[in-house]
Amino acid sequence: MLVEKKRNSFIKCALLFLSFSGSLFLLSGCWDRVEINDLAIITAAAIDKKDVNQVELSLQIFIPKAMGGGQGGEGGSGGENVTFVISQAGVNIADALSKLQADFPRKIFWGQCKVFLFGEELAREGVYESLDFLLRHPEPRERGYVFVSKGKAKNILAMKTNLEPYSGEAVREIATLGSGLAVTLQDFDELLTGASQGAALPYMKVASKKGDKESSYDYTSFIGAAVFKKDRMVGDLSRKETRGLLWLKNEVKEYTVTVRPPGEKGELSFTLGTVQVKVDPQIKNKEWKMKLDVKVTGMVIQNGTNLDVNDPNSLKIVQQAFQKSVKQRIEGVIGTAQHKLKADIADFAEEFHRKYPKQWKRVEKRWEEVFPNVKVQVQVNAEVRRQGYINQPEKAREGVDNE
Repeated sequence: MLVEKKRNSFIKCALLFLSFSGSLFLLSGCWDRVEINDLAIITAAAIDKKDVNQVELSLQIFIPKAMGGGQGGEGGSGGENVTFVISQAGVNIADALSKLQADFPRKIFWGQCKVFLFGEELAREGVYESLDFLLRHPEPRERGYVFVSKGKAKNILAMKTNLEPYSGEAVREIATLGSGLAVTLQDFDELLTGASQGAALPYMKVASKKGDKESSYDYTSFIGAAVFKKDRMVGDLSRKETRGLLWLKNEVKEYTVTVRPPGEKGELSFTLGTVQVKVDPQIKNKEWKMKLDVKVTGMVIQNGTNLDVNDPNSLKIVQQAFQKSVKQRIEGVIGTAQHKLKADIADFAEEFHRKYPKQWKRVEKRWEEVFPNVKVQVQVNAEVRRQGYINQPEKAREGVDNE
């Protein structure tokens, strides 16, 4: 198993190296080609507040020579590291970067940076200047993913990982697998400059698994969403509320819903099939309303209750519990966004703008006052289509008393 694990990790790093090399080959013409050995390739970047009027820029740099050894790539499992982290403070990112470059023997290259992390302290003060640099500079990828770190963002970059070659890749995988939000640099900019001027970014932290010396390790944990109004972080959502936001934005992917039907001691878990969310903004008698019509199908993947989901009456109870759970998740995040954070992270503003351009024009400059008073109606239609191979729960099939 250890040999297989090392082999898979080496293959992953080799593919990573080839990806870098292939991209760099196309950087310029033959007469002005930049050699890979002359570049310091950034895989992830972290931006933290340092002192008064200063930021700290931390860059995770790829090490091509790590591919030379037989154990190359296992940054967190005893093999040779494939990245290292450098940091420098400055009055802004450009200043910090110039200081890093002055003391670094290779040209710092942003073209392969797929992860941008903001420290929470900086995020709460505002990320306008940081975004300005990242969007103006010709190299950073606008399709790179953006995150907020609880505590210092550079701590995530410095963390060793067990499954991925480096921590930046581990963070990116969390976004792309659908367990959290997936927001690119371009998405973030469009949300903050759009009608709602609100956004939510994946909120991460370094967590620790405690045990003996061999079994203890640190890992990157998704803890919810950091909520922005304009360019400042104004609060956060819990993991459950973030799931509700994914429902609201029609971005639910791989996801399991677990419910406890009324009168039951156990739970049922569903894996999702199709999910459709229709948004219908309405303005009637000067009252602004938003109707949300959610249709979802699910399959029971675990039944810890005494309900036989093939029985029509039991199936109705199961579907109602499923439906209620989804509705509560959506209504929960809407309530938090409207009344606690007062941030339009669901982009209701754009929906009203599109359907009622004249009415929107009249409230555009005071949308912060209007948004909390928008009446939201959530209608959920949940259907359980398939129940798996077992028709009845284990207790019922064994003849155990079903109280």
